[in-house]
Amino acid sequence: KWWILIAVGLCLFLGSVDGSIINVAVPTLIVKLNTDFPTVQWVILSYLLGLALLLVGMGRLADMVGKKRIFVLGIALFLLGSALCGLAPTVYWLIGFRVLQSIGAAMMIALGTAILTETWPAYERGTALGFAAGFISLGIVFGPAVGGLILNYLSWRWIFYVNVPVGLIAFVLSLIFLPPMQPAGRRERFDFAGAVTMGIGLLAFTLALTVGQNIGFGEPLILLLLAIGALALPAFVWIETHVRYPMVDLSLFREPEFSLNLFTATLAFIAIAGIALLLPFYLELVLGLPLSQVGLLMAVVPVIMILLQPASGTLSDRLGTRPVSMVGLLFIFVGYVAMTTLRVDGTPLGYVLRMLPVTIGMATFNSPNNSAIMGAVPRARLGVASGILSMVRTLGQVTGIAALGAFFTTRVAHYSGAAVDLSVADPNAIISALHDQFMVVAGLILLGIVVAGLTWRWEIRTGRTKKAARQRAAEQPVVDGV
Repeated sequence: KWWILIAVGLCLFLGSVDGSIINVAVPTLIVKLNTDFPTVQWVILSYLLGLALLLVGMGRLADMVGKKRIFVLGIALFLLGSALCGLAPTVYWLIGFRVLQSIGAAMMIALGTAILTETWPAYERGTALGFAAGFISLGIVFGPAVGGLILNYLSWRWIFYVNVPVGLIAFVLSLIFLPPMQPAGRRERFDFAGAVTMGIGLLAFTLALTVGQNIGFGEPLILLLLAIGALALPAFVWIETHVRYPMVDLSLFREPEFSLNLFTATLAFIAIAGIALLLPFYLELVLGLPLSQVGLLMAVVPVIMILLQPASGTLSDRLGTRPVSMVGLLFIFVGYVAMTTLRVDGTPLGYVLRMLPVTIGMATFNSPNNSAIMGAVPRARLGVASGILSMVRTLGQVTGIAALGAFFTTRVAHYSGAAVDLSVADPNAIISALHDQFMVVAGLILLGIVVAGLTWRWEIRTGRTKKAARQRAAEQPVVDGV
């Protein structure tokens, strides 16, 4: 089981590295590929859009044909895409190869949680998912740091080549140690109508959020995209309730432990993504810190999460997922309320102390909440459930960055008296806008606490907590000999 964890963890690590390392290279790519910022943005967006569109479909496909087969193929496609990205002659080739890379990444990321859930015993699920979350956080730290070193001493192409040796290790370990994990049920057909409808809806929604940041959310094109995304949802639900083998088994959402925990996770992802985008403005434009120090302070969050997430997962295996995840949400709420006391004349230490509860809370919340979500799903639907969880994480990040970013710029304009470039905005206007932002985010987390509390009350009333504890004590590992 530990070799399986390392193989899956390396793939999750690569997925998070590839999402963060490219951000450091944007100015270099503009110069080296003789292009502009709006075009280079699509090097990032094409990867994120590919993930958002494919995660659920890849999870469903794996439930049908076998998780190991799709996972190993995903590693191979990711490595091929990485190598081709390094060889790209123009920015347009690079964007195309990033799409190929995102297909492989979707296969890996969609199945990581499902594979660990299936191959680790239920009473150690939190531990496994905690270590997996630690690999993701490690990638977030590793990406910008190594990316900066590569750009200083090597060609930009090596930010993609560096994936190859790590990916090869994961590929070999997966071939050797992953069990076949053949589909448990009967032969089923892939729901192409549902997949296409979901794809159109997600593409329209994510394009509206990403492009709307540049041209404005009130533009006719953005409103049309949002309308398409909104109409696609009822159309998808109708299709899924009328086909024999739906891509997403909607009965999963009737299980409160799955649907309500997923909703709470969405709120947390939106909150942390929007805040992570905006805190550099405080550190750089308000406190006036150099970029090197800003990078180190921003790395505090993922470093602490690396250390705490495995421990919180193990703790949830012993105490139950609900009390541990509730404590995490309370820490996050207290942290965001504390962030409303940030000042123009603040210090880096003051920033770290206020951010610490948020970091501890996210590390404490993630692993047990993911464990609760996956524990509520039957084995035959683990792949699609893992894909949904990964898609929610991606869409939460996109939504948080777009919606909270737009709210922030609007509040800065309000406190400045007119629309103004953030780089020359009054620090007092920036800090006031951030305070408004933190209150909105604290409100989202408070809603999550209420939902989690109602879920916990339902679990106690139905005896689900005691039943889950007995199940954890009784279940044995799925894979022989581990």
